[in-house]
Order: sequence, then structure tokens, then C-alpha cells
Amino acid sequence: MTDYTNRSRESESSSSGESRGGDAGGRRPFRPRRDFQRRPRVCPFCAEKMGPLDYKDVPALRRFISERGRILPRRRTAACAKHQRMISTAIKRARQIALLPYSADHTRAR
Repeated sequence: MTDYTNRSRESESSSSGESRGGDAGGRRPFRPRRDFQRRPRVCPFCAEKMGPLDYKDVPALRRFISERGRILPRRRTAACAKHQRMISTAIKRARQIALLPYSADHTRAR
């Protein structure tokens, strides 16, 4: 019976955060979260009531391509799913007829 009580005391002392050398088991102190309202992202195409994106409008398409020649994702373009599909289709069509490059290798200095 004494063996059982000794084990429970040992487990209580080892489970406390004091034995590790940090307060509250090494966790960071509680910091209250700031409550701020994130402004909802609005699709630029829906907001301006623009028509379909044309694959021949290269300057407009370049806004949606990274410096490496990749199509930017929705989280970067802020476009809705419908317009992001239109963007990617227009970029792919422009690449097909050589209005846009597939990659940015031609801009790299050797």
C-alpha cells in the first residue's frame, strides 16, 4: 500500500511544470487575440462588371503571371473560381499561339 501512494506522489511531482524549469510546462504565456475585421476579398472582375478576358490582351494577362512565367493562384489574384478559370484558359491560349512565354528562361542572363 505504501508503494502505491509513493508512485502517485512521484507522478504528481513529475507532471507539474516546475520540474521542467519553465512555467506552465514550457508553453508560451496566454496572450489575448486581437479582434479585427478582415475585409472580404472581392473579385476584380466581378467588382468592375468586366466582360470575358481576351487571350489577345497580353498586358492584362501579364498581371496574372509570375516573374517565372507561372499562372498565379487565386489567393494572389483575388479572383473568384469562375474568373480564375477564365484567366488560366486565356493564358494557356495566349501561350499556344506564342503571345506569352511558357517559361521565363529567355529573360535570365547567362
